[in-house]
Amino acid sequence: MQEAWDVPRDLSLPGLAESLGVVRSALHMPLSVMQEEGLIITRTAHVIGGGSRRRTVVHITEAGRDAILQNEPESATRRGRCYGPIPDKSILHGRDDESQELSTILTNGTSLLLSGLPGVGKSSLAREVAECVINSGWTVRWASCSLDSDSSAIGEMWLGESLTDSSAIAASVASQRTLLVLDEAQELHPRHSQGVGELIGQVSSGDSTILVVVRSPSPFGVPEGLSEYKLDGLEPQHAISILPSDMDEEEAISVAETLAGHPLALHLWSPGEALPERVEAVQEFVESTVMRRLSEDGMSTLDELCLSPSPLAIEELFDESGTLELDEAAILRWMDTIAEPHHLIRNVRRGSWSQDEAKSMHSKAAVLWAARDGARARRIQSHHMINAGEIDADWMNENIGEIADEDSAAAAVVLEQAVSMSDSEPLRESAVDLALDRGEVSIAENHISELRPGAPRKLRLARVARMRGDTESALALESSAMSEMTPEQRARMSISALVRLHDDRLPGRLTESLAGELVRLADSIDLSGLHDSDKSAGNLSIELVRHSIALDTGDLAEAARARTSIESSIGADHHSIALLDLRSRLAPITVGRTPPEAIEAAHQAINSCDGIDKMRLIHATLESTDKHPEWLVKSHLSIVGHRLREDLPMHRRLCAQRWYWRGVLEPNSRLSHWNEAVSRFRMAECSSAANQLISIIAREI
Repeated sequence: MQEAWDVPRDLSLPGLAESLGVVRSALHMPLSVMQEEGLIITRTAHVIGGGSRRRTVVHITEAGRDAILQNEPESATRRGRCYGPIPDKSILHGRDDESQELSTILTNGTSLLLSGLPGVGKSSLAREVAECVINSGWTVRWASCSLDSDSSAIGEMWLGESLTDSSAIAASVASQRTLLVLDEAQELHPRHSQGVGELIGQVSSGDSTILVVVRSPSPFGVPEGLSEYKLDGLEPQHAISILPSDMDEEEAISVAETLAGHPLALHLWSPGEALPERVEAVQEFVESTVMRRLSEDGMSTLDELCLSPSPLAIEELFDESGTLELDEAAILRWMDTIAEPHHLIRNVRRGSWSQDEAKSMHSKAAVLWAARDGARARRIQSHHMINAGEIDADWMNENIGEIADEDSAAAAVVLEQAVSMSDSEPLRESAVDLALDRGEVSIAENHISELRPGAPRKLRLARVARMRGDTESALALESSAMSEMTPEQRARMSISALVRLHDDRLPGRLTESLAGELVRLADSIDLSGLHDSDKSAGNLSIELVRHSIALDTGDLAEAARARTSIESSIGADHHSIALLDLRSRLAPITVGRTPPEAIEAAHQAINSCDGIDKMRLIHATLESTDKHPEWLVKSHLSIVGHRLREDLPMHRRLCAQRWYWRGVLEPNSRLSHWNEAVSRFRMAECSSAANQLISIIAREI
């Protein structure tokens, strides 16, 4: 490490000061003494993620290691575990009483809302409490909110996997001796705060305890089931431990009292600087003193970070020249190698811009981000365009899919902001479609109410009705909409309805009535309005459904006819033909059970394919076997993390089926998995499948 070109930020002076909970100037004297005694050495090096400028870093020597070993206390046995993006632990000054009190309250089963001013140390105290709880044998699951966080993102941080249903998340995290931490709750966008509030309510009524950390005022008040704990500044006798130890005690106490024991303000203060006249004026101190001491480079980098909707890696900055200055001035908060200004500083700086200045800065930033590729660049560019007042509906609709494919919660925020500033009908339609894809029916209904009358509005209302389980209303709305469509649109709509109806069921053979309904619908579809190329694709979709119906009903002649039609459409060498034949072998249409050689053939095929084909083949094999072999269970486990797109109906249905099979194969988590499957089936507009599964869950309970 002493000869490495890049070293961790923990070894830099700002990193050391942060972990020790003191101002950077407090390190000078002790480091000098240790260096004289040969316990450490210093040098300049690049810091990982810290920009191109070299910094002073500190390395421990062999003599220093020996000194530690001779004075090392006996370490307590850590019996608990932690999950999620829990921040690095730092030394916390003057919070022993609060830490002990909060730990006791939480481990006794009372959930809390920890509130207070920005920079007062809420997150640091929560981290200290988490450490105490972990050391007492509890499990801690940590989540940190950002502008784009929704309940699903929070569940993913807690659990390591993405769930959309709040009840499924609550069921999965419900466990005694478990603390759930939700940090920075005030960062939530209003688009997602209600959903997160509902998740908190469901979690707090379960076996786990929750600690919500939020800057006042909370975006959802004090949720039912939680008690509020307000955090104030440090008492002067504790606050002075943050300041240099060689300061005159009377002066240190005066500084601490003037800054109201505010930890961040104490870290920002430098000896010799003026202090505000009023004890309450921490914000005034930041604006009049901290900002004014920054150089032009420091202010330029600070402005870029303050403009951004999310923390940035230093290499993402267009002007990183002030990074080192900001870091050494304790202005930055670090999460691994990404950084943002402390929220108090960010809010003060944003508040200092006039409306015209802010718009101009966002407009320039949008141009810079437009030159970069990728979904993250489009997300940040859209933020700057919206805040510059440059709402381009065509650009938004063209790029929102890329953003949504990476993070649908971020795309939802973008569309919500854009729609609030624009009367664009296409933008409103995109907001509706995304809300429906995400299963947010109430939000979709609010946007639909603003759409013009017509077929597109009726079709979206039909989706709402279907997701609410009102199939009769959905069919009536679709029928009315189809009367206003062109022949081409009617054909596409009819094919989609056929495929959806076929998939709207739990695994198992088609009932005789459903099979008959599907055949009648397939016979009624008129493809004459389609272009030749589209007509071929439409006919292929219909024949695939007919083939599946024939296999389920044991109609070998019809299955052979459909297969011939499919082969003539896509070619005998197409990989789908081999998969189609394998699925035919898996269907127990003759002897009532699947031949072992067909299962083995499926085993080989599953090992040789990937993606959607692999997932569908695994599901078909699971459906064909009563006792699932171990290799098949492992194969299904291997596809659990495969990402599926929320904007494609077939993907949404496949995702729901995957959660259903997880419930079958993982009985210990069956309830939460099937709750998620119900939610996913509804998102996929498969109300029959959702209702069937709800009945099974009721019987299980």
